[in-house]
Amino acid sequence: MLNHYETVFIATPVLSEAQMKETVTKFRSFITENGGEIIHEESWGLRKLAYPIQKKTTGFYHLFEFKAEGSLVDKLETQYRRDERIIRFLTVKLDKHAIEYAQKRRNNKIESKTMEG
Repeated sequence: MLNHYETVFIATPVLSEAQMKETVTKFRSFITENGGEIIHEESWGLRKLAYPIQKKTTGFYHLFEFKAEGSLVDKLETQYRRDERIIRFLTVKLDKHAIEYAQKRRNNKIESKTMEG
């Protein structure tokens, strides 16, 4: 039985766009190569941090929503810790209400994009 997770990582703001893409690709591949299935992902771009981390006041935020066995989360978080580009991360297991909320949030984004377009 696969669990449903959401993970957000914050990468250091000193990365170039290419380095940020490479970082995202690394973690996306890590999830899929270890039996995870990516449901959705969002790049939130450069955002101000609530408080300075490693003397940085901004960071690149990226979210993955995925299905996987619980053992993958420990492996993923170990990869985050070993990567000097990652300054913070958080992974949460989604219950059925959170899954419904995530789906609604995605659908609202799609609707607002089509209205803007």
